[in-house]
Amino acid sequence: MSKRQIVKTLFLGQILSLFICGTAVTSQYLAEKYHVNTPMLQSFINYCLLFLVYTMTLAFKKDNDNLLQILKRKWWKYILLGLVDVEANYSIVKAYQYTTLTSVQLLDCFGIPVLMALSWFILRARYKLIHFIAVAVCLLGVGTMVGADILAGRHDGEGSDVVIGDVLVLLGASLYAISNVSEEYIVKNLSRVEFLGMVGLFGTIISGLQLAILEHKDITSIQWNWKIVLLFLAFALCMFGLYSFMPVVIKVTSATSVNLGILTADLYSLFFGLFLFGYKFSALYLLSFVVIMVGFIMYCSTPTRSAEAVLTSLPLASSIGFDNHALKMEENLNAAIVSPAQHSKEESQMGEAPDAKLTAL
Repeated sequence: MSKRQIVKTLFLGQILSLFICGTAVTSQYLAEKYHVNTPMLQSFINYCLLFLVYTMTLAFKKDNDNLLQILKRKWWKYILLGLVDVEANYSIVKAYQYTTLTSVQLLDCFGIPVLMALSWFILRARYKLIHFIAVAVCLLGVGTMVGADILAGRHDGEGSDVVIGDVLVLLGASLYAISNVSEEYIVKNLSRVEFLGMVGLFGTIISGLQLAILEHKDITSIQWNWKIVLLFLAFALCMFGLYSFMPVVIKVTSATSVNLGILTADLYSLFFGLFLFGYKFSALYLLSFVVIMVGFIMYCSTPTRSAEAVLTSLPLASSIGFDNHALKMEENLNAAIVSPAQHSKEESQMGEAPDAKLTAL
């Protein structure tokens, strides 16, 4: 990958990080300032926006890729994808109620090795040693950030039930990995609009049902005013921007590189928190940012290859199969049969030659 492409990938990844930062800051402001904890309502608004823009776009298409044709062929697959996406968002946000911020930041990285494993088996991506080293460097940067949080006193106690919270984080990270791999496959083989349109359709239905069951009491207790509405709107726009822009970045890179790039989102949230929530600054935050960026650049510097490309690059001589061995044995057998015949013919010719001379004499 050229320097220009690396810089472009780096820039696109940080735009995604800023979108995630926007969702985190608005959610925290709603929770701390107005005591509003409605993650499913916030996700529901985002899915509704996706439905209005992308699902409606699919509905008005007139070719074989319109909404009706897609539903006829793959409706159950997109129901599963919508369920995975909704529950991934809900699990991570819910985990904050049970475990510590430190645990969430550390365990959320579990999604990266899961994502790499799924990419290996499903997308048939093949990694080199530098990719594993780059991931380790990025995770070292996350560890530095968590250390800075602990020194700054942001570990937030022990949580109400750490085990439940940690399990929710691991579940959410794994579901995010499944969603991202599915997104990469659909975006690179089908279309970005199809992915967003179907996630918008089934995400709206599933999150709406879950919202009605789990958060109806929380919604009725909200003391609505223009500031709360503005924060909900800001969250929805940031989430909509994240969902709309991420497929664009994944198409030119990969789901793994995108997830490495957005590890800086927590750092951007911390920087905003210095002014909004009175966080303490630590030089370790800057160090962690630099370490994550170094790992991200290392990963992007060497593109991954597919399994098919690896096989194609192998020399033909090293790929002799059973059919070629059988052909070779057949050729050797024919040669063995022909050789005695030729040898006998030569002997007969040599035997006839003296008789001819005698006759001539």
